[in-house]
Parts: sequence; structure tokens; C-alpha cells
Amino acid sequence: MAILYKRLKEVLLGLEREHEIVMVDDGSSDGTFEEMKRLVRKDKRVKVMRLAKNFGQTAALSAGFEAAEGEIVVAMDADLQNDPRDIPKLLTKMDGGYDLVSGWRKKRQDKWLSRRLPSVMANWLIGKISGVPLHDFGCTLKAYKKELLSQINLYGEMHRFIPAVAAGQGARIAEVAVRHQRRKYGKSKYGLSRVVSVILDVLLLKFLLSFQSRPMRLFGGLGLIVAGVGTTIFGWLSYEKLVMLRPLSQRPLFQVSIFLILVGVQLVTIGILAEMMMRVYFESQNKKTYYVRERWQKGKK
Repeated sequence: MAILYKRLKEVLLGLEREHEIVMVDDGSSDGTFEEMKRLVRKDKRVKVMRLAKNFGQTAALSAGFEAAEGEIVVAMDADLQNDPRDIPKLLTKMDGGYDLVSGWRKKRQDKWLSRRLPSVMANWLIGKISGVPLHDFGCTLKAYKKELLSQINLYGEMHRFIPAVAAGQGARIAEVAVRHQRRKYGKSKYGLSRVVSVILDVLLLKFLLSFQSRPMRLFGGLGLIVAGVGTTIFGWLSYEKLVMLRPLSQRPLFQVSIFLILVGVQLVTIGILAEMMMRVYFESQNKKTYYVRERWQKGKK
């Protein structure tokens, strides 16, 4: 931690900008928090927090975002794989009018099979689903506008999808190549086993991007299709029974049609309930379904 602090201070003092350093200890047991407290005693611009247990990277980032007070928040890992010297590059790009600038580990220093291959697969899949053309969604080194972060709640392992969610709200996103160092401390928990988790998270991402504010479009649409198929089958069987006088007792298709109609009705009902829950969610938390990039009025910017 001392090494990271020293490198950060060298970069931040050179920027000649107001800054603070927020450190989040995600429930470590190796003395990291004691070292972080020593940094607080020597530098009033450092603030630290310790989570009650290991809640994961998403929770740690969320805690850091909430504690940060600046207009721009730069996130990075503490394992020295991200290089603080890339921070000015992110901020310069951000000055071009972007809301989020993501780092791209173009020359990634990780094992190919266990780390880089799953990352390539995940980045391709997330890019296709979200429509956001980033090479490296998983790079923690990113710069965000604080106002943008206030509109995004993070759960599970959703930190890698922040650019996709932000783009869905209309945020302007850019990407810059950054350095990547070989891991010297700690052990990574990511690997091929994460592929299944990423696929499930991507399915959730698709729902959030396309139907979060209008779930009736998904469930109601599916319900009408399913119920329509069931009604068509039921109508045809009724025609056979009433006009062609064919018995239905030996026709399993009759039960199938009833089942499809019931499933369709249930899906529409789920859509209505989801709409009600969505409205409660946004209104109870005073959340918006949009993101305001700039505000202008006469005499003010």
C-alpha cells in the first residue's frame, strides 16, 4: 500500500489539481488496514474505510464512489497492476467532454488461458449485447463523472458493466490505452470458472439496458405471443370439434393450448407487476431514468 501511495502522490501533485485519495479495504486480514491508517495520519488528503468482510470488488468500488467528494472519480486496483502514471491521460481525455473514460490494457501482462482468454470472450459478448465498442470492460482503471456515478447502483458483479449501463443513459464514453504490470501481490480470483457468471450477468445487463424502465414490453410481449399461439391452437381444435365432429379426448394438443393460454396470461400479469415495482423503485429513491450531462441557464453554466 505504501508503494501505491507514493506513486499516486507523485502523479497527483504533478497535476496541480485538488485531489483526495480514497482507499477501501475489502475485509483483508493481512495488516493492510493498519498500513492505510498510518497513511491517514501523515496525509490529510487520504481517507480510508474497512468493509466488515470481503464483499467483492463491486461492493468495494461502490463504497469508494460514495465516499469520494470530487467532481471526477478515478478508480484503480491496489495490486500495482494499474499504473498511476496513466491518470493524467484519463483526465485529459475526460476534458474533451466525456462522462466516462475507460482504460484499455492493450498489452495485458496476465496468463493467456486463465485470464486473457476469458476476458476476450467476456469483452466481445458485453460489447455485442450493449453496443458499447470497448476493448476492455474489466479494466478497473477508469475515470468517471461523480454525477454519473450517482445515477448508477452497483450490485453483484456489475462493476464491469458500468460503461454499458452509463451508455444506456446517454453518457459519452471513451477509451484510452493504459499500462498493465504483472501481478506481484495477492492472488487473482478470476479465471475460466467466471465465464458462466459473466454470461448470466450479461443476460441481466440486456434486461437492464432494454427493459428496466419498461418491463411490460418484455413480459407483455412474450405473454401475448404465447397466449396467441395457445388461442390459435384452441380455436382450430374447437373448429374440428364443432364443425368436423372430431373428438378431443385423445388430443394432447388441447391440453397444450390451455397451458399456453395460462402461461401467456401469467406473463402479462408479471409484466404488470414488474411495471408497478419499477415505478416504486424509481419514485421511492428519487431516481431518474435519464442522465443530465450539462446544465445551462442565462448567466450561468
